Amino acid sequence: MARIDVKVIKVLRDNYVFLLNHRASGASAVVDPGIAGPIVTKVDQLGWRVRKILCTHHHADQIGGNLDIKRSFHCEVVGPRAEAARIPGITSEVGDGDKVSMGEAEATVLDLPGHTAGHIGYWFKDSSILFCGDVLYPMGCGRLFEGTAEQMWQSLLKIRALPPDTKIYCAHEYAERNYKFARGFDRDNAVLRKRGEDYRTLLQGDAVGVPFTLSDEIAINPFLRADDPAFQRQIGMAGKNPVEVFAELRRRRDES
Repeated sequence: MARIDVKVIKVLRDNYVFLLNHRASGASAVVDPGIAGPIVTKVDQLGWRVRKILCTHHHADQIGGNLDIKRSFHCEVVGPRAEAARIPGITSEVGDGDKVSMGEAEATVLDLPGHTAGHIGYWFKDSSILFCGDVLYPMGCGRLFEGTAEQMWQSLLKIRALPPDTKIYCAHEYAERNYKFARGFDRDNAVLRKRGEDYRTLLQGDAVGVPFTLSDEIAINPFLRADDPAFQRQIGMAGKNPVEVFAELRRRRDES
């Protein structure tokens, strides 16, 4: 198995940037660099060799550091084919099913539209790791800026179908706000309550809220449960189409 080390860097207000390193080859990559300065400093401290920048989508807080990092390390910039014109410095355009290598480690690209029209994720199957950008968060999911509820629901189903032990790295720290929303209509869920308490304790210090495990989210994340009959009854939408349920949940979260 190709062993990958992941370093998490907090930037801007609530963004996460990820540094990946394949131990055997020493090849490294940066995922969703909103700014360059802290990333370049950390890479220099680690002595890693950045070969690629992996972009999940075109929003400025995910690609703002692309050009400076590219200049610093003379690396490739990989990004979604559907958003290539909006990814600074892009050298490799990818889409669903394409493979992206980092040394001997290989990621499969997943098309995950909804937050943006061409959003993608990077799934390192052998390491059970997914970098999902702004699609899935602990107890939440991304806003619909360009895509539709149908697209986002299908993207969430694609993630939900991955192995339950998949470790997920998302682009922002929204756990506390998502917990408050989820608890508003799921107060009897002891697993959810324990998860929220754990996050509150964890995030009081310098700890980070990623990665989180897919199996945990399937049990508590309202946006992954839009097709669950029991959950539908609980929120007063029994028998509704899951896309309609998802859209209503997203509307409520946007207004919360």
